[in-house]
Amino acid sequence: MRAVAGLGLAAFLLPSIALAEGKSIIVLDGSGSMWGQIDGRAKLEIAREALAEVLSGLPAETEIGLMAYGHRTKGDCADIELIVPPAAGTGPAIIEAANAMKFLGKTPLSDAVRMAAEELRSTEEKATVILITDGIETCNADPCALGAELEQSGVDFTAHVVGFGLTAEEGRAVACLAENTGGKYIEAADAGGLVEALQTAVAE
Repeated sequence: MRAVAGLGLAAFLLPSIALAEGKSIIVLDGSGSMWGQIDGRAKLEIAREALAEVLSGLPAETEIGLMAYGHRTKGDCADIELIVPPAAGTGPAIIEAANAMKFLGKTPLSDAVRMAAEELRSTEEKATVILITDGIETCNADPCALGAELEQSGVDFTAHVVGFGLTAEEGRAVACLAENTGGKYIEAADAGGLVEALQTAVAE
């Protein structure tokens, strides 16, 4: 009941959401661990619903895209794909793509964020990546070092990390990616928390 109430409250608040200037890419965890459950429901189902709630409330001119990892093959650290390039009016396409995703691979979150940053680097506008992950890096990369590298690149880049169902220790392992770029690490423990975290990230 708490999760449902949280989603209802989020829907009520959605009209006030406004994305920061520039382009953004949501990086969605498509790893097999997203089949894990919270309050009796798979995390992937909760993530899909939360995305639909938040994206439905964004202004049509918002330029946002979707990248995913671990969604096509098992055990492949190169399984990263820009599914929906950032552009205005992409909310419905992102919702549809997330609903069609499979969740079965590893967690190359650092390389995914790097690729998203490179995609956004083609413009001089402010660039923002919003990473949604339920796990830590599993592909021999250092999220903290990546954050520092991106911050020093000279691009107006910010990464926000939404830790979905992570322990405190796991959260610390990925929070530095956000903090090193001037972004936020936001914890989400359930459906309502995930919607609120996404609202905060897209409005930053």
